[in-house]
Amino acid sequence: MAISDKNCYINPHAVVDDNVDIGEGTKIWHFTHVQSGAKIGKKCILGQNVNVGNNVRIGSFCKIQNNVSIYEGVELEDYVFCGPSMVFTNILNPRCKYPQVGSQFYVKTLVKEGASLGANCTIVCGHTIGRHAMIGAGAVVTKDVPDFALVVGNPGRIVGWMSEAGQRLNFDKEGQAYCERSKKKYQLKNNFVMEIE
Repeated sequence: MAISDKNCYINPHAVVDDNVDIGEGTKIWHFTHVQSGAKIGKKCILGQNVNVGNNVRIGSFCKIQNNVSIYEGVELEDYVFCGPSMVFTNILNPRCKYPQVGSQFYVKTLVKEGASLGANCTIVCGHTIGRHAMIGAGAVVTKDVPDFALVVGNPGRIVGWMSEAGQRLNFDKEGQAYCERSKKKYQLKNNFVMEIE
């Protein structure tokens, strides 16, 4: 039977430590562990076998698929999608013989609003994933990703641009594109994309 607090759902096979803040309407499924100090926004879905590290911040309306570990030092803004088995890191040079335990060693990663991280992709720590960026399945991100960028491959490289609604943008000679799904216009200039009126 589920544990209910503030109208959230916590599966009885999940482990939620003390000193955790879980927003209204959030669902936490089987074998997931939410560690002390974590803060999860409203109406998120955490799938099976997710680990949320100490002091992690997850915005509202995020969807974290099965087998994802969000380590301390990683922050997700609102509406972030983490595909199945995608990977975050928080130390650049791990060595068992020379342990680096504690938040002073963790390199921060920020995933901005609306970004989608495809199945089995890897986000090397210390980088920012821009708003509404899309990281393809299996990609390895080794540098910052600008807003709306579509990144694939190993190492990850920009191969196109996506709208807020996840539609591929096709720019005209003036560097403008329109997304039917979101009803928004976009401008490409100097290898950056922005919404325009």
